[in-house]
Amino acid sequence: MLVEIIPLGGIEAVIKRETSSALRSVYGVDVSFQEAKQMPQTLYDKSRGQYLAEDLLEFIAQMGKADKIVVITNEDMYYKGRNYVFGLAYLGGKACVISTYRLKEQAQREFSNKTEQEVFVGRVRKEVIHEVGHTLGLEHCSNNRCVMSFSPTVLDVDRKDEYLCGPCRRELD
Repeated sequence: MLVEIIPLGGIEAVIKRETSSALRSVYGVDVSFQEAKQMPQTLYDKSRGQYLAEDLLEFIAQMGKADKIVVITNEDMYYKGRNYVFGLAYLGGKACVISTYRLKEQAQREFSNKTEQEVFVGRVRKEVIHEVGHTLGLEHCSNNRCVMSFSPTVLDVDRKDEYLCGPCRRELD
């Protein structure tokens, strides 16, 4: 399976490299990249100062030719009934979107002695694995250590592992 990563706006090289590495290690997929594109301003919600993730997801579904498409942006996103989201994907869908905007919050020192950059990169890795998992048909997991567990806060993201638990792994096999 081929996963195509499309940066919207300026995405750091380390984020591109690490998301690719995460997807290869957890799902064993091939990964390719498109050139960075500009965020479509028509999808910006001025009243909130954010992008509606659902509209962005529908927009990007036609952007790539791979089996799965991952769009990464530094812009803030929200979803119906939520003030913000780190990412969004539909179960079994073709595309997912990841926002690094709120993943940059300061690291919780009681959970890690890593640098701020290492914590940030780890969070992005977990979110891309999580959202691609949804496109592969995985639902949220009740095991709070599994990468597929629901993570409404960065603290929740920090607490979970970057890998699928046994039951989630078996669902893909």
